[in-house]
Formats: sequence, structure tokens, C-alpha cells
Amino acid sequence: MSIRWWGALAASALLAACTTTDSDPPDDGGAPVTTRTTIERATSSTTRPRAPTIAAPTSRPPAPTTTVAPTIPPGEDTSIERVVDGDTIVVSGGVRVRLIGIDTPETVDPRQPVQCFGTEASRRASELLAPGTAVRLVFDVERYDRYDRTLAYVYRRADGRFVNEVMVREGFALVATYPPNVAHADDFVRWQAEARDAGRGLWSACPVGPSAPLPIAPGGGNGACDAAYPDVCIPPPPPDLDCRHVTARRFRVVPPDPHRFDGDHDGVGCES
Repeated sequence: MSIRWWGALAASALLAACTTTDSDPPDDGGAPVTTRTTIERATSSTTRPRAPTIAAPTSRPPAPTTTVAPTIPPGEDTSIERVVDGDTIVVSGGVRVRLIGIDTPETVDPRQPVQCFGTEASRRASELLAPGTAVRLVFDVERYDRYDRTLAYVYRRADGRFVNEVMVREGFALVATYPPNVAHADDFVRWQAEARDAGRGLWSACPVGPSAPLPIAPGGGNGACDAAYPDVCIPPPPPDLDCRHVTARRFRVVPPDPHRFDGDHDGVGCES
């Protein structure tokens, strides 16, 4: 062979050695094995998978709500046995309770027929005070009336509703002020005016005048009655009362007239 031919053969052998350096030998079946160079190219040319994206919350979750127990004045806790009528109930132990400051049309008095809106008032009281309803009785100056009924402002313990107020504001009851139990006298008069102006309940269903009288206990001589009004029982202030709080008219007034019922100082109170 010529020197040129041997040189070409040597170059070919060297080239073959370089080509197989990065390759693995074929397996027993003779199948070609992918070289390291090929794997690196395939890997570099393939798009790597992205990590999953977690979306940020669009808003904060609502804060948990807290139920606040209604505020009810101190008193005696009990539960309803039954409703007698719109302003009288019976509570645990058979205790008969007369709601202070209100008067609903009669439905159970055997001496007189059922009065206008009496049935509706009794029904509304029964809705507010179903048997078993937990209530609180809040007292005023006097604990009992002359019929030995407990006198009380009635609150539902579950939601704090003031039942006396509801009956007046919704037009199921009139205001009935009996001193010395006058803690809510001004409130009742205001709530009655709202019901009257709105024509609620008996104010549109019954012949009740816009200046319906507000009952007041007759006769003085009680330590809770002011001596300035000897013929009627009107308590001394506070609160300060005026003629719209009482039914009495043209009653005797002697100084000092703390409620100023005698505006013209002629010795006669609430003349009109």
C-alpha cells in the first residue's frame, strides 16, 4: 500500500473512535442506543413543565358574627303559661300579671261585650307571648294592684322586645297611666301618638278620638300622691306630667302645683 492510502485509513479509524466515545454499545439485540449527546439535545429542545400557579384570594373571608345579648333591665325571670287578653297574662306558678301603662279593649269581662279590636289585641299578645316564652318582669313603684295582680313591664328574654311598647306602637293598646307607676309614661304617650298618626290598629278600625283619655287612678290620700291635687292621685315629679298624661279634668289644685296643671292659677287643673 502506498503511504497516502495508509494515511487515509488512519484518519478514518481516528474519526470512528471519536464518534463512538459518547455512545453506549448496542444491546444484545443490536438495537441502537441513544447517545448522551442526543439525550441532551432532546432535553434542551423540550419545554419544561411550569409549576402550578395558585391564585391569590380576591377578598378576605368575612369575619365571624357575634350575637350580642339584648340589654334588658333587671327584674324577675319567668315564662308564659297563657295570655288572658291583650294586657293581662299568666306566668309560671299561676301568677297573674297586668302590663303597666297600657289598656287594650275588653274581651273577657262578663259585664260588657267584646270591645272593638279586643280580639285582635288578644291575638297579637298571644303571638308575642306564646306558652313557654321566657320573659322578664320589670317592676315600677307598686308591685301589685288592688286586684292583687302583679304589675310589670314585660320583656321577651330571647330578643329583648318590650311587649308593652309593641302593643301601643302597633295600635293594639291605649295608654293607661296609673301613678305612681309612671316610669315609661312619656314613652307610652309618644308611641301612642306615632300609632295614632299612622292609623295603626284600633286607631283606624275603631271610633277612638285623637285625644283619647289617658286613665288615672282617682282619689288622693296615698303617700305616692301629691298633696297639691287632693281629689285625684297624681304622683309628685319626676317625671313631669301634663294634662295629656291624665284623664282627670277640672280637678282641684292647691299650691305649689308642681306639674303646673293650673295654668291660670284659678285653683282648677286641666280645664280643657
